[in-house]
Amino acid sequence: MTLSPELDERLREASARMHRAEHVRQLRETTTQQIADVRSTLEDLEFELVEEERDVARLEGGLSAVLARMLGNREERLERERAEAMVARERVDGHRARLAQLEADAAAADAELAVLDPASREYARLLAEKEQQLIRSSDPRARELADLGAALDRLSADVRECDEAHQAGQRAHEALGVVLRFLNSARNASTFDMFGGGLLVDAFEHDRLTSADKAAWHAQRALDVFSRELADVGVAARPVMPKVDKRWFVDAFFDNIISDVLKHQRIEKTRAEVNKLAQWVRDTGAYLEARHAQLLAERAQLLTRRKELLHPA
Repeated sequence: MTLSPELDERLREASARMHRAEHVRQLRETTTQQIADVRSTLEDLEFELVEEERDVARLEGGLSAVLARMLGNREERLERERAEAMVARERVDGHRARLAQLEADAAAADAELAVLDPASREYARLLAEKEQQLIRSSDPRARELADLGAALDRLSADVRECDEAHQAGQRAHEALGVVLRFLNSARNASTFDMFGGGLLVDAFEHDRLTSADKAAWHAQRALDVFSRELADVGVAARPVMPKVDKRWFVDAFFDNIISDVLKHQRIEKTRAEVNKLAQWVRDTGAYLEARHAQLLAERAQLLTRRKELLHPA
């Protein structure tokens, strides 16, 4: 039983658009914070890159190069400084790419909000029209049915948002799993290297760490999306991937600088941090599943009450 099926349908459509606008607005706010965080990090990394490149330039020419040549370790130091500069440059490039992705997300959200912006005004106008119809109605069930319809629409939107957050969490967990697989391989190579693995093991370890670093950027992207979806269901989180220090592969060629044991410990530390992050994603996913079940139960109760009103005994 409805007083005006056409008006009810227009109200549902306006409500859906309004709720979508709120969803996109929340995503936009979270993206804004992420952009600010990345820009701040990028400033520090760009400064570090300038310092690393300056160190390389000093050894390539000037007084530092002369002193290093006199001490007989110029080539060794130059190779190490170049490797560290390369890692610093890759980190800057990675954060610049992440910033570009986030800015593209923000632009897409702004474009969608421009289209959805009139929804709240349209909903308020239609709601007032519906209210006048209900006031003129002599059926006492009309107002409760209207309230139930609005509550069901809200619950359906909440269920959808919970699903979206859970799916984003699954993608983030899968991305973290890729990072962990590369780190596990690097750890195994590092364990073997402590017992005299040789250059081949060092090269394999270098490859695994490089792959882990690349996978970490994809994981960070997935975590950025997950955190925005979480914000939309009322969970504030800003997960950040630990650094995969690719300078470790330089240690394979300069064992007199950092021992194999210390290198192994670094890998273990990073693995522990990524594992901790993966556990947080799993725990958050469990919360979302419980929340989803709760929302479905609430919706079932409302549907039962609606059926009772429409089909009285």
